[in-house]
Amino acid sequence: MERRASLVGRDHQVGVVADALRPAGTARTLWVTGEAGAGKTAVLDEARHAVIQEGARVLRLSWETATGPTGAATLADAVCGVLAELHHDRLPAHITAVRRAQSRSGDGGELTLLSTLGETLADAACHVPFALVLDGAERMPPPTASALQLMLRVFRPAGLPVVMAGRPVPWGPADAPDLVTAADRVLDLPPLRPEDVGELVGQRLGRPAEPALLAAVGSSLGPLAGNPAAVLSVLTALHEDDGLVDLDGRTGLAGTEDDLRLTVDAEPLLRVTADGTDVAVVLAGLLHRAELRLEDLHSLIPACAVLAADLGRTVDRLVRERALTLDGDGRLAFAVPALAAALRTLPSRRDVRAMHAAVVRTVAERLGPATTGACHPLLADHVAAAGPALTDGVAVPLLLAAADKDARSYHPRAARAYRSALRRLPPNYPATLGVLREAAELGLLCGDHAGVLALGEPILAGLRDAGPTDGGGLEFATHAWGLSALHEHRLPYDDGAVPREAFARMPRAAMLAALGGRYGIGPLTPWPPSAEPAPDSGRLRDGHGPLPSGAELRTLAAAVGGHEELTRAVHGMRREEFGGAAVGRLRDAAAYGDLAGALESVLGERYVRAGHSAAGRYHAMVRDYLAGRWDDALSAARGIERRSRACGGPGAGQLARALAAEIHCFRGDLVRAREWLDLIPGTVVHPLVARARLGVRYWSGQQDAALEEAWHDVRRARDSGLLVGTERVLMRILEFAEETRSGQARQALEELAALHAEADTAMTREALLVARGVLDRDADGAHDAYRSAERRGDRHMMLYCCQILAEVGDDPQPWLAEAARHMHVLSLGRPGRARLGRSAQRRNVPLPRGRSAREGLSEADVQLIRMVGEGGTNRQIAARLACSEKTVEQRLARLFQRTGRRSRVELVAAWLDGSLEDLARRTHSRPMTPHGDE
Repeated sequence: MERRASLVGRDHQVGVVADALRPAGTARTLWVTGEAGAGKTAVLDEARHAVIQEGARVLRLSWETATGPTGAATLADAVCGVLAELHHDRLPAHITAVRRAQSRSGDGGELTLLSTLGETLADAACHVPFALVLDGAERMPPPTASALQLMLRVFRPAGLPVVMAGRPVPWGPADAPDLVTAADRVLDLPPLRPEDVGELVGQRLGRPAEPALLAAVGSSLGPLAGNPAAVLSVLTALHEDDGLVDLDGRTGLAGTEDDLRLTVDAEPLLRVTADGTDVAVVLAGLLHRAELRLEDLHSLIPACAVLAADLGRTVDRLVRERALTLDGDGRLAFAVPALAAALRTLPSRRDVRAMHAAVVRTVAERLGPATTGACHPLLADHVAAAGPALTDGVAVPLLLAAADKDARSYHPRAARAYRSALRRLPPNYPATLGVLREAAELGLLCGDHAGVLALGEPILAGLRDAGPTDGGGLEFATHAWGLSALHEHRLPYDDGAVPREAFARMPRAAMLAALGGRYGIGPLTPWPPSAEPAPDSGRLRDGHGPLPSGAELRTLAAAVGGHEELTRAVHGMRREEFGGAAVGRLRDAAAYGDLAGALESVLGERYVRAGHSAAGRYHAMVRDYLAGRWDDALSAARGIERRSRACGGPGAGQLARALAAEIHCFRGDLVRAREWLDLIPGTVVHPLVARARLGVRYWSGQQDAALEEAWHDVRRARDSGLLVGTERVLMRILEFAEETRSGQARQALEELAALHAEADTAMTREALLVARGVLDRDADGAHDAYRSAERRGDRHMMLYCCQILAEVGDDPQPWLAEAARHMHVLSLGRPGRARLGRSAQRRNVPLPRGRSAREGLSEADVQLIRMVGEGGTNRQIAARLACSEKTVEQRLARLFQRTGRRSRVELVAAWLDGSLEDLARRTHSRPMTPHGDE
């Protein structure tokens, strides 16, 4: 039987309830409890269904349908309904006994009625064994609950199992009935474990979820992260808002974590808004834009007299219900961010901006705006949210003082304060442009490129209407804006937003505009033929900040081209410390269009890493790709793609798409490779794109057309000055043409020789050596290429070298074994084994067997064993690893074979007793090369 989604992680609880429902000689009463949405009803239904399948009878005690007065009379009506379902020969006598006792209960005979109910139920259970279930017990009217409690405690029906389910009620009158006291056992439904949540989300979506989506759902729910109903509510809201995107067979978040909300019918939301007021909606709006302390609530009362009556009572109730939290400094916050997001979607009758303004005025009227900003910088967010409800005379001094104070301690709020002040200041005034520079410089120093991009409106206003000289403020901000646009994979100054005369005044801005195309960001455009920029008299502080100088920009651009051009550019920087190692790192980064890596190579310690930017994410993806962590690289590609779609701009990661297509292509998954390539416009010129297109088209059966297009792409790249990276396209042409198109293969070798003479990089040298190994059977050259690729950490190139050496080396078996090891790391699977098999067949040697236990356990193997040891099912493990159940089964089967264990229990036991420890330890040791060198 297929399990329902709400029962994920509840197998043990279902078993306990089912045991309690089975016929027994003595009466047993079980109380099932848990927070709203924990799955109590689902557990009861599943256990009831399982017991009925075994032939037992389970009936519901339906007190909700009673129409008479509450109390024992209602309970009697419910019991009669149960008896009527049994259909046995003693039914008339049972009904008569109950009705007779019920008719006398009005004369103080309630205890007699309860005693009769207990005896009647016991007698019925004796003749026709059955069990009773009662759901939603917390909704039962107190008189009826009190009667049931008394019957179960004093007049317990012998031999009748009873299972009740209800929410815990943490407060209430002291004399309120507590059905828990009538139970023999209490079963609490705990929150779901993270792996169970992953399985639940996967079931709901119908495919594995990205780890980032699971993390976002958990973060948005806070203490409700393990609540099945809350998790499903967030997923339903995401579907309603089109907040999910499918990539690579996995589902991820299309927007930001702030978009996650509960549905309007979610129980937590209904409970918070139960009093009919919109105070909770107002609080959610206030807290979304700014911090709010308990003392600030008093200043809201004059802003809205009607609010005063409800404010204290509502806040007290929300804190008591744990919907609001209060920290040691008196700061209020919603415990469940998704609840606050749901509240913000509801209409409010009150002006939230006026309330933000009221919080500010209370302090500003006493201290003055500037002092208020310096002493209470957190009020800057209230000023920004107040908008026109505050005058510029109050807002601007407060914002600037707060930004100056926060710039040294809390950058995000300082950046928001600067942006809010700039929206109020007139453009092109010296003071305005000075603030603009401070805001841009702060953003660069903190790696906040999205924040710098948000300064676009005042920057464009200054560029369109040039004002008095400002000491370089507008120029610096314009350059910072361009650099940040590139970090977010967007074209700087696109759509003609910047007048041409601005480029004439700011040559560096024109350089930034042209740099993007050389790193796969936008179309390739000619490098501006401008002379050396005019001296800036220290305005831009060249060489002392995160903004690259003109000479450094020329070096970044020259890195994709020829050796002589790059040498001239490096000499122009006049930096003796920029030596061969740094140039090598720059060349490697440029080959993959890795702007962040190239900037780090050129700027050194001046570069501020921005891992959350598009360029920072792509930099991490390139590192994972080169190191052979291809699953991580694919995850990064999906993250970049989702981020670009969420931003809604043109900042698509074309090279991330190309690398993802390359990985799938090399793994033999041409369908997904083609899906990634279809996202790349045909106008994009870059060797990474050309290489992926060649592989997909060739392996799809279009050999001639693929090679013809690849030659065309090589010519386009070379004509555009993109030399680095082109060697990989030529290597693939040679690989495909080697056996059946010897002329094209020789041409590719000649092109590689010419390319290396012009570019002279480690990658072009490796490609030339490998090509000679293929066509001229030069084993020594191929081995040199292997060593070079190993120093660079390029696992894919190392694998290719191993394959060539297995073909041309004296002893192919060590290289075949080494290639098999690389293929395992890259998770190439059957396509990789097939390639190795062909090489082994040509050399007439046996194919190396799969990894044995002696070769050690990878980190992924250890992680899998630990998950099994934690009791995770294949489905739960697949959800956590974002893969299919079939993949988990295959990995476990390989582990059984390599470790000699026959079951999950044996595998975990061997891990726990240390038998596999040595194998895991070998994972971290450096492997020997086939020639025996370290």
